[in-house]
Amino acid sequence: MANYSISASQITEGKNVFIRGKLGFAVLARLIEGAELAASDQRKTNNGMNPIGKPHTTATIIHAEVQFADPNNPTPEEQFVSERRYDSPKRPETGPNYSIDSKGSTLPVIAIPSPKGDGTYDQDESGQELAQGLDVTLVLRTYKPKNFNNRGLALEQVIVHETPRYYNAGGIDQAELAARGIVLNGTPRHVQATPASAAPAAAGPVATEVEDGLSFPAPQPTSAPVAVAAQSPVQTALATDAVAPAPAPAQQETLEEKLARLEAENASLKDAGSAVGSPVDTGPWNDSGPAQQAGITYQG
Repeated sequence: MANYSISASQITEGKNVFIRGKLGFAVLARLIEGAELAASDQRKTNNGMNPIGKPHTTATIIHAEVQFADPNNPTPEEQFVSERRYDSPKRPETGPNYSIDSKGSTLPVIAIPSPKGDGTYDQDESGQELAQGLDVTLVLRTYKPKNFNNRGLALEQVIVHETPRYYNAGGIDQAELAARGIVLNGTPRHVQATPASAAPAAAGPVATEVEDGLSFPAPQPTSAPVAVAAQSPVQTALATDAVAPAPAPAQQETLEEKLARLEAENASLKDAGSAVGSPVDTGPWNDSGPAQQAGITYQG
């Protein structure tokens, strides 16, 4: 058990703490709840961590550094957060890590740089999960849970300090495309192929084969010619299907599979028995919301 100079009973509710680092793991655009929460809690238990038990969002940053308002005179709240950073024996190259599971029904505000380039920020309303590796500041707010003497921490805001990138479930990284001069308008989404059985009973398209990422007409069989007049349109379609069966739609990663994979990555950072493995009881901040932070200007 780690020894801390500041306990949860010594901090004051209603204070903000800013901690900056690279995003290592996050579920911020939705709540972890229901069957997903039950599965998540079971995985935490299996990894030697305390289950959360309530709907929540979560974030882990690496190379985490508290942004002290006055480095020569840190507040108890800043010290409290700084002391609860931890090193990962499995990944020492990530430096100090910090994690928070923020309970409650409210999602944190995500602020991204304004495209105007004037130093202001816009609220991200894309509904997408932020990508790993982004330079972010977590804005934490202290509060006092009902029926508890100790104070807790809630994740109020996430400030993104660079052009946002988003988690891409098995697709192509848009940054990679942009580096090659290919810029897509909007967010690309996979489209499920229509099964052959649902297509109209008519002559099908020419079958194709893929080689080195390019499509070419598929070679046709060299059997003796068959009189077309002797075949109906249905027979023609069936013959075409026999040459090149329609490929099955690609399997997309489900939300549960995505969370399980990300939590496994997060567990490799947290490690069983770390200070974050037994988080202080947390919950929603019950005020109407924090005032705008100094130095951060929102548009909208």
